[in-house]
Formats: sequence, structure tokens, C-alpha cells
Amino acid sequence: MLMNYRFFAGTGVKVSELAMGTQTWGWVADEKTSHEIADRFVEAGGNFFDTANIYNDGASETMLGSWLKKKGNRDRLFISSKVFFSVGDGPNQSGLSRKHMLQSVEESLGRLQTDYIDLYQAHCYDYTARLEETLQVFSDLVTSGKVRFVGISNWLPSQLMKGIQICRNNRWAPIVSLQAEYSLIVREAEWELLPLCQEENLGFMAWSPLAGGWLTAKYRRDRPSPENSRVGRKDRWDDQPEQRAGELTWQVIDALLDVSKKSGKTPAQIALNWILQQSGRVVPILGARTVDQLKDNIGCTGWSLNREELESLSAASSIALPYPHRFVARYAKRYDKD
Repeated sequence: MLMNYRFFAGTGVKVSELAMGTQTWGWVADEKTSHEIADRFVEAGGNFFDTANIYNDGASETMLGSWLKKKGNRDRLFISSKVFFSVGDGPNQSGLSRKHMLQSVEESLGRLQTDYIDLYQAHCYDYTARLEETLQVFSDLVTSGKVRFVGISNWLPSQLMKGIQICRNNRWAPIVSLQAEYSLIVREAEWELLPLCQEENLGFMAWSPLAGGWLTAKYRRDRPSPENSRVGRKDRWDDQPEQRAGELTWQVIDALLDVSKKSGKTPAQIALNWILQQSGRVVPILGARTVDQLKDNIGCTGWSLNREELESLSAASSIALPYPHRFVARYAKRYDKD
């Protein structure tokens, strides 16, 4: 069964309901495997590929570019890339300054072997660069034809809203999308970011929808962790406790296994289908290491969790709202009853 397509927010462009992330390309997937993954994704109806200049020091873009060149179907696809983090050494090799952005887009276009990038995103907020200048550069890139649309990733709600308003006031190319982490165990985007995207008609790309592999249920509370697993690692995951062993994670995995047993779907398929049913504007970004892994993930499409299954997963992954969200939610419910 082929994937469905949906309009990417207010752009008028249709994209596949799943995006193919390429962070593994040049890391745990070599060029041959990466091209096989791309072929299988397109065969299943996918047309949305997401990459970034920083992924494996540019290897991800390079591999995607060689595949695009070989296939010659560039205009049938929607390609997104990002700018912020550094590729190479030098004092100005990162950030969202005009200098770095103009240099970075040319390098990305070269690696991708294409004349334009469909969606060019700010990979992170830059506190050292004037936001007005950053957004003007993005708009200039759209005017030049090197970029079709502008998006952002990993911004606070206030930063996103400020950026939207600056573009609107100056009649610059608008911000059309947000890419943020979102999964059954990382649901904070529901507090402000997703509602803001709904209000402003922005697309939403969910990175790490399987929480770095945790929601495949390969980790269990009653089993030793696989060798070299992320459980207990003292590295960058240490500042993200929701993505390490913890009661919430095990609770969600138990719920996934229960639904899996009854439905015959894999935990990964269930976790991805849950996201697809949260909002028609959310596009989960898959991150496959192998073709078999991709095939399993694509199996999340063409069916729907029932109401009972959705509610059980949402309840298992629910976390207490912080102030002022809980205060506002309390009175929102009161008015709903009226």
C-alpha cells in the first residue's frame, strides 16, 4: 500500500505522510544501503527527504545528492536541509549570520547536486545574530530561487512567533514549518508549539518519533540492556531523562507491547501511527539504518489505531502540565462544560 499525501501547511505543495530522515546516511548506513533505503521509500510513495549540512560532516547531503543525480527525478521530490551547526573549522563556520548562511547554502547545493532546496531550515536559534538579518537572508534566498520555502527547527514558541511576525511586517518569505522532537515519550510540543502551528497554519515535522529507538521496544525493564545501548550512557542523553530508562518510558513501552499483542502491529508501527493520528499537519521523520527497518516503519500507514488503543497510549505517556499550562487548562475545561 502506498503512502497518502497531505498538503504541507499553506504552501500548496503535497508531501508524503512520512518523511525520510537521512541522519544515519554516512554514519551507520553506507552509500549503497542509503540509496537502497531511498529507492524503497520512493517505491512506497514517499517524496519527502530531510537532511542537514551537519549530518556526518556533509556525508548525508552528499549521499542524497548522488542518489538524486542517479535517479534524475528531482522535481518529483521535496528536499529539506538545514543551516546552523558547523561543518569544518573556522570562527564563522556556524550560526545564522549572513556570512555563514550564504556560504552554507552554496555548500549544501553543491553536495546535493541540485539548483534549489525545497525547504531550508534554521537548525537552532542563534542568540548572537540579529533575527531580522537571519530572516531577511532566508527571504533573499527564496527570491533568488535557491530556496523554495523557509522553516525553523528547535525554537522556543516565543522565538517562533516573533519570527513569524517579523516576516509578516516586512513582507518577507514566511516561515512555513517547524521541526521539533515529538513522540510518545516527548510530548511537550503539545503544550505550545503544536497549537501555534495550528493557529499560524505551519507544517510540523516530528524528529525522533521513535525516541532514538526506545519505542521499538528493544529495551525492556525486565531484561539487561543490549551492549552499547543508550540505557545508562553518560553522554548527551544524560540531559534528556525522558529518553533514558525511567518509569514513564517503561510505562509507555508496556502499553505499546499490549497494543502490539492485540493488534499484530509492531511497537514501532504503533508509535508512529499514534503520531499520525494526533494531527494531519504532523509528518514523522523516519530514521532507518537498514531497508528492513524502513519497511517495518512504513507499515505504520494504511490503518488506524482504534479509540481505546489511542486513549491507552495517551494515558500511559501523559505527564503533568507545568504552570501556567495547568492553570490555563483548568479553566479551559471549565468553559468547555459551559
